[in-house]
Amino acid sequence: MEQGLYEKTGKELAYWVQVVKQSGIAQHKAIIDFLKSEHGFSYGYANFVAHKARASDAASQDDGDLLAAQYQGKENLKPIFDLLEKYIMALGDDVTQTPKKAAVSFIRKHQFALVKPATKKRIDLGLKLKGVPEAGRLEGSGPFGSMCTHRLQITDASEVDDELKGWLKAAYDASV
Repeated sequence: MEQGLYEKTGKELAYWVQVVKQSGIAQHKAIIDFLKSEHGFSYGYANFVAHKARASDAASQDDGDLLAAQYQGKENLKPIFDLLEKYIMALGDDVTQTPKKAAVSFIRKHQFALVKPATKKRIDLGLKLKGVPEAGRLEGSGPFGSMCTHRLQITDASEVDDELKGWLKAAYDASV
Protein backbone atom coordinates (compact mmCIF):
# COMPACT_ATOMS: atom_id res chain seq x y z
CA MET A 1 0.00 0.00 0.00
CA GLU A 2 2.79 2.38 0.89
CA GLN A 3 4.51 1.91 -2.47
CA GLY A 4 1.20 2.27 -4.31
CA LEU A 5 0.44 5.47 -2.39
CA TYR A 6 3.76 6.94 -3.50
CA GLU A 7 3.17 5.87 -7.10
CA LYS A 8 -0.33 7.41 -7.12
CA THR A 9 0.50 10.70 -5.36
CA GLY A 10 4.24 11.23 -5.72
CA LYS A 11 4.39 11.75 -1.94
CA GLU A 12 5.58 9.46 0.85
CA LEU A 13 3.27 8.12 3.57
CA ALA A 14 4.92 10.40 6.16
CA TYR A 15 3.88 13.43 4.09
CA TRP A 16 0.22 12.35 4.07
CA VAL A 17 0.26 11.50 7.78
CA GLN A 18 1.53 15.05 8.41
CA VAL A 19 -1.23 16.50 6.18
CA VAL A 20 -3.82 14.64 8.26
CA LYS A 21 -2.27 15.73 11.56
CA GLN A 22 -2.14 19.38 10.42
CA SER A 23 -5.80 19.21 9.40
CA GLY A 24 -6.76 18.61 13.03
CA ILE A 25 -9.26 15.96 11.99
CA ALA A 26 -9.31 13.08 14.47
CA GLN A 27 -12.17 10.77 13.52
CA HIS A 28 -11.38 7.95 11.10
CA LYS A 29 -14.31 8.50 8.72
CA ALA A 30 -13.75 12.27 8.69
CA ILE A 31 -10.10 11.71 7.71
CA ILE A 32 -11.19 9.41 4.88
CA ASP A 33 -13.75 11.95 3.66
CA PHE A 34 -11.13 14.73 3.83
CA LEU A 35 -8.53 12.78 1.84
CA LYS A 36 -11.10 11.72 -0.76
CA SER A 37 -12.65 15.16 -1.26
CA GLU A 38 -9.60 17.40 -0.85
CA HIS A 39 -6.85 15.20 -2.29
CA GLY A 40 -8.64 12.83 -4.69
CA PHE A 41 -7.82 9.64 -2.78
CA SER A 42 -9.60 6.37 -3.42
CA TYR A 43 -11.26 4.83 -0.37
CA GLY A 44 -8.47 2.24 0.04
CA TYR A 45 -5.62 4.74 0.20
CA ALA A 46 -7.63 7.15 2.36
CA ASN A 47 -8.40 4.33 4.80
CA PHE A 48 -4.73 3.28 4.83
CA VAL A 49 -3.49 6.83 5.59
CA ALA A 50 -6.24 7.34 8.19
CA HIS A 51 -5.15 4.19 10.03
CA LYS A 52 -1.49 5.21 9.88
CA ALA A 53 -2.22 8.77 11.03
CA ARG A 54 -4.26 7.48 13.96
CA ALA A 55 -1.87 4.52 14.58
CA SER A 56 -4.98 2.34 14.64
CA ASP A 57 -3.95 -0.38 12.20
CA ALA A 58 -2.60 -3.70 13.35
CA ALA A 59 0.92 -2.90 12.15
CA SER A 60 1.00 0.29 14.23
CA GLN A 61 -0.05 -1.47 17.40
CA ASP A 62 2.51 -3.03 19.67
CA ASP A 63 0.89 -6.46 19.74
CA GLY A 64 3.98 -8.45 18.87
CA ASP A 65 3.84 -10.84 15.97
CA LEU A 66 0.16 -10.89 14.99
CA LEU A 67 0.48 -13.97 12.84
CA ALA A 68 2.28 -15.97 15.54
CA ALA A 69 -0.40 -14.93 18.03
CA GLN A 70 -3.16 -16.14 15.69
CA TYR A 71 -1.66 -19.63 15.58
CA GLN A 72 -0.64 -19.89 19.23
CA GLY A 73 -2.26 -23.11 20.44
CA LYS A 74 -3.26 -23.83 16.82
CA GLU A 75 0.19 -24.64 15.47
CA ASN A 76 -1.21 -27.64 13.58
CA LEU A 77 -3.06 -25.17 11.30
CA LYS A 78 -0.01 -23.09 10.38
CA PRO A 79 1.06 -25.40 7.51
CA ILE A 80 -2.40 -24.90 5.97
CA PHE A 81 -2.02 -21.12 6.27
CA ASP A 82 1.45 -21.37 4.72
CA LEU A 83 0.05 -23.22 1.69
CA LEU A 84 -2.74 -20.68 1.25
CA GLU A 85 -0.37 -17.74 1.66
CA LYS A 86 2.11 -19.13 -0.87
CA TYR A 87 -0.60 -19.67 -3.48
CA ILE A 88 -2.34 -16.33 -2.88
CA MET A 89 0.86 -14.28 -3.00
CA ALA A 90 1.82 -15.99 -6.28
CA LEU A 91 -1.43 -14.84 -7.93
CA GLY A 92 0.17 -11.49 -8.76
CA ASP A 93 2.69 -8.91 -7.64
CA ASP A 94 -0.18 -6.57 -6.74
CA VAL A 95 -1.34 -8.69 -3.78
CA THR A 96 -0.80 -7.23 -0.33
CA GLN A 97 -1.13 -9.15 2.89
CA THR A 98 -2.44 -7.48 6.04
CA PRO A 99 -2.29 -9.43 9.30
CA LYS A 100 -4.86 -8.41 11.87
CA LYS A 101 -5.44 -9.73 15.38
CA ALA A 102 -7.68 -12.61 14.31
CA ALA A 103 -7.13 -13.04 10.56
CA VAL A 104 -4.99 -12.18 7.56
CA SER A 105 -6.52 -10.13 4.79
CA PHE A 106 -5.33 -10.44 1.18
CA ILE A 107 -5.96 -7.38 -0.96
CA ARG A 108 -5.58 -6.44 -4.58
CA LYS A 109 -7.57 -3.27 -5.16
CA HIS A 110 -10.07 -4.67 -2.68
CA GLN A 111 -9.92 -7.49 -0.18
CA PHE A 112 -10.58 -10.74 -2.00
CA ALA A 113 -9.57 -13.32 0.61
CA LEU A 114 -9.46 -13.56 4.38
CA VAL A 115 -7.75 -16.42 6.24
CA LYS A 116 -8.75 -17.02 9.85
CA PRO A 117 -7.85 -19.83 12.24
CA ALA A 118 -11.45 -20.29 13.40
CA THR A 119 -10.95 -23.15 15.86
CA LYS A 120 -8.08 -25.33 16.99
CA LYS A 121 -8.92 -27.72 14.15
CA ARG A 122 -10.17 -25.46 11.35
CA ILE A 123 -9.20 -22.50 9.18
CA ASP A 124 -11.96 -20.47 7.60
CA LEU A 125 -11.14 -19.02 4.17
CA GLY A 126 -13.39 -16.12 3.28
CA LEU A 127 -13.70 -15.12 -0.38
CA LYS A 128 -15.38 -12.32 -2.32
CA LEU A 129 -17.11 -14.07 -5.21
CA LYS A 130 -20.10 -11.92 -6.11
CA GLY A 131 -22.73 -13.71 -8.13
CA VAL A 132 -21.27 -17.18 -7.53
CA PRO A 133 -23.81 -19.62 -6.06
CA GLU A 134 -23.03 -21.65 -2.97
CA ALA A 135 -22.16 -25.23 -3.86
CA GLY A 136 -20.52 -28.10 -2.03
CA ARG A 137 -17.62 -26.81 0.04
CA LEU A 138 -18.30 -23.23 -1.08
CA GLU A 139 -20.68 -22.04 1.67
CA GLY A 140 -22.33 -18.74 2.50
CA SER A 141 -20.11 -16.20 4.25
CA GLY A 142 -21.11 -17.35 7.75
CA PRO A 143 -19.24 -15.45 10.47
CA PHE A 144 -17.49 -13.23 7.91
CA GLY A 145 -20.73 -11.34 7.26
CA SER A 146 -20.36 -8.68 4.57
CA MET A 147 -16.54 -8.88 4.55
CA CYS A 148 -16.80 -11.92 2.27
CA THR A 149 -19.49 -13.55 0.15
CA HIS A 150 -18.37 -17.14 0.72
CA ARG A 151 -16.49 -19.33 3.15
CA LEU A 152 -14.58 -22.59 2.92
CA GLN A 153 -13.80 -24.58 6.05
CA ILE A 154 -10.35 -26.19 5.85
CA THR A 155 -9.19 -28.85 8.31
CA ASP A 156 -6.40 -30.49 6.33
CA ALA A 157 -3.69 -29.32 3.91
CA SER A 158 -5.03 -31.73 1.27
CA GLU A 159 -8.13 -29.50 1.03
CA VAL A 160 -5.96 -26.75 -0.51
CA ASP A 161 -6.62 -28.42 -3.85
CA ASP A 162 -7.25 -27.33 -7.44
CA GLU A 163 -10.92 -26.57 -6.73
CA LEU A 164 -10.08 -24.25 -3.82
CA LYS A 165 -7.27 -22.62 -5.81
CA GLY A 166 -9.73 -22.00 -8.64
CA TRP A 167 -12.04 -20.11 -6.29
CA LEU A 168 -9.08 -18.10 -4.94
CA LYS A 169 -8.03 -17.21 -8.50
CA ALA A 170 -11.59 -16.18 -9.37
CA ALA A 171 -11.76 -13.93 -6.28
CA TYR A 172 -8.38 -12.40 -7.18
CA ASP A 173 -9.46 -11.83 -10.80
CA ALA A 174 -12.68 -10.15 -9.66
CA SER A 175 -10.92 -7.76 -7.29
CA VAL A 176 -9.80 -5.25 -9.93
